[in-house]
Amino acid sequence: QIQLVESGGGLVQAGGSLRLSCAASGRTLGSRYGVAWFRQAPGKEREFVAAIESTGTGTKYADSVSGRFTISRDNTDNAVHLQMNNLKPEDTAVYRCAVDQGSLVLPTTPSRYDYWGRGTQVTVSS
Repeated sequence: QIQLVESGGGLVQAGGSLRLSCAASGRTLGSRYGVAWFRQAPGKEREFVAAIESTGTGTKYADSVSGRFTISRDNTDNAVHLQMNNLKPEDTAVYRCAVDQGSLVLPTTPSRYDYWGRGTQVTVSS
């Protein structure tokens, strides 16, 4: 059993920054897995945001956030972070982290991921 808990969401003005964290508890995942961030705004479909390999080197970003968001892995606390800069109102959504166990492909399809956090709200005002 793996439990994921997101934190760091909040209310920020356009152009501001937030840093989201995804902390895992439970059994060890092993050496091959991917961690991704998805977001879903009210009335909208769930969208891929960013993903990172278990090595912490390979990353993938949605075009809408490329150049503004940075995903990273902290080896000291086994957590994945999403640094969000130059936030825009269209970034407003519930952000959830997810784990794809046993693969380094970093898919963008939600159904490919095995474990999910409950989400953290990000609201960007204009």
